[in-house]
Parts: sequence; structure tokens; C-alpha cells
Amino acid sequence: MKQYFLTAYDPSGETLLEETFEAASDEEAKAKGEKRLEEENLSSRTHRLTCAGKLLLFHR
Repeated sequence: MKQYFLTAYDPSGETLLEETFEAASDEEAKAKGEKRLEEENLSSRTHRLTCAGKLLLFHR
């Protein structure tokens, strides 16, 4: 299992969400990240999902 980092930001730069979770694959991590953003109503906010310096999800 790899560790993934999910972060969402307000337009002012304020961090709205900063979480770490584990997943078996990048695809599973993307699904978990998108679900978590939807739960927090942050899908349309600037966000990113990374793992070991690799950018997996990004929205601006």
C-alpha cells in the first residue's frame, strides 16, 4: 500500500482539506480522492492528489 496526499485550497490560498490515506493503486487512490472531495463539497475547488512526488489529480 502506498501513501497518498490529498489537499484542497480556497482561492485565497487557505487550505480547506489536507488528508493522507493509503491505497493499493493509483486508480484506487484517484477514486478515493474524488469521493472524499465530493463528500466535502470541494470538487470544484483547487485540489491535488500526490504520491511520492507524482501528481495524480489536479484541478484549478
